[in-house]
Formats: sequence, C-alpha cells, structure tokens
Amino acid sequence: MQSSPTTPEAVRFRGVTRRFGDVRALDAVDVSISTGETVAVLGPNGAGKTTAIGLILGLTAPTAGSVETLGQSPSSAVSSGRVGAMLQASGLPSYVRVAELLEFTRRLYPEPLALSAILERAGLTPLRDRRIDQISGGEAQRLRFAMAIAGNPDLVILDEPTVAMDVETRRSFWADMRRSASEGRTILFATHYLEEADQVADRVLVLDRGTIVADGSGSAIRGRVHARTIRFDLPGADAEMLAGVAGVTAMDIHGDQVKLTSNDADETVHSIYAAGLAVRNIEVTGAGLEEAFLALTDPDRSQTETNR
Repeated sequence: MQSSPTTPEAVRFRGVTRRFGDVRALDAVDVSISTGETVAVLGPNGAGKTTAIGLILGLTAPTAGSVETLGQSPSSAVSSGRVGAMLQASGLPSYVRVAELLEFTRRLYPEPLALSAILERAGLTPLRDRRIDQISGGEAQRLRFAMAIAGNPDLVILDEPTVAMDVETRRSFWADMRRSASEGRTILFATHYLEEADQVADRVLVLDRGTIVADGSGSAIRGRVHARTIRFDLPGADAEMLAGVAGVTAMDIHGDQVKLTSNDADETVHSIYAAGLAVRNIEVTGAGLEEAFLALTDPDRSQTETNR
C-alpha cells in the first residue's frame, strides 16, 4: 500500500443527491466510511449502488452535496493512484496476453505492486502468457481484479466482483480481500451475493430508491427484522396444503422442502402440528440477511410466494 497522509475517512458523502433527468438516483445521502473498513453495499437493481460508486471514482458529479475520496476530490484521489476499481462494465482487449496487460496497467501508477505479486494475488500466474480472448469468464474477473490492485491502492472498489467465479475461486478471492483489509486498505464492494456480504463485510449498507435504509453489521441488520424462518420436509407439499398455517408471510417450496417466513414462529409451529401435517426435520432460525434485505427494501412484501 502506498505511503500517504492518514485520512480519517476513506469515503465521505455530505447531502449527496444525483439526478438523471427526472430520476433521482441518490437522494440526500450522508455517509462516511473509515479507513480500513470492509463495507458491502446491497440494494435491488436501480437502488443507486452504481451511481454511488461512480461518484466515489469521479466518473460523475453530484447534482447537490459533496463527495470526498481519501480526503480529496474523487478525481484527485484516482489520478494519484490511491484508488483501484473493478467495474462490471469494464472491457478487456482481446489480443494481448495477461502479463502484458498487467505490466502496462502497473506502469500507470507511481508506486505499483511488482508484476509477480499482482499475478500471484489474483491467481493468474499460470495464465500469465495466455491471450485474453482465450480465458474464461471467471478468469476475466480475476484479471479485472488484478488490474484494480496493480497500483497498490489504499481504497479498492469492487462492483459485483465474483460474478462468473466458481466456488473455490470466490473463496480464494475473499481470502485475499481479508488480507488486503488487514494491511490497512479500505474495501468497498457491491454484490448481489448476500452470503458474501454477511461473511466478509465489517459493515453493510443497504440502499433502496436512492437512500440508505440500513447501515450496520450483518448481525445488526438481521436483528432489525423480527421474522423467523421455519424449514421442514413435507412429502407432497404444496401451497394449498399450507394455506391455513398461521403467521406465515412468505412461502418457498422446492419439492418436499419447505421454507416459511413467519412473524410469529411459535404460532406457526403450533398451527403446523394442529393441522396434522406430517412434517419432518423442522428447524426454526432467525432472519438471514436475505430476509432482512427483502424486508428493508420491500416492506409491503406480505404475499405468499411459491416456487416449485
């Protein structure tokens, strides 16, 4: 990581609004991210995640309010080489080799990592001489990540970083992210993989309709939702069979496996047995991050859903 003056905040939004015509992508957002934090940004499509990342990187300017990145204007922080980004929309040249592209990229920065270190950290050493049009989708994601860390940045921004990665590659990727965070880097990532956010992030920001509707650890956000999840096996399960179960706000059926979301788990379990349903392997748990996310971003979600 580059030597630089210590900054109390890696990212600071003060009353940030961003409009695109009549669409308000962000609405008076106030938030700060401290140096060294690992922060996940969640939200449904159109919530404002990509807009927020664009503002941090200086790719767009706020309509109102101000944005600071590492205590500077976003454009200054990026041009100084202190910010690395892995964006969904970034393209890759087809006819150059992996090592050639990374060598070119690292030379754009004042204090880059060594090429060998970049290749190792991204798991690309065996592919260093492979042409980019001959690598897989998951390998291309790893290459984008390698480009993001080539400059040895203080702040790493990742937009849906593990899309197309297999399970083992994702595990290795996040292990490196934890190592980067332990070295004092700030990691900010947007993801649709809620399990990743829960397991990796120190802090989770939930965006919905341009505003922050939750901000805290994964456990704190789960604790805001009083719903419980009830799982069990029920041969021949269908929605009609379970229609009269009390307290259920959502239902998910896959074959004989049933998942119910309930606002009163005791009442729901009592109702299941009172109905004489031959359930097996019943399990009651608190709301997961997925249930909390759905409740926070869609509070009117009360209808029963069935997937077979």
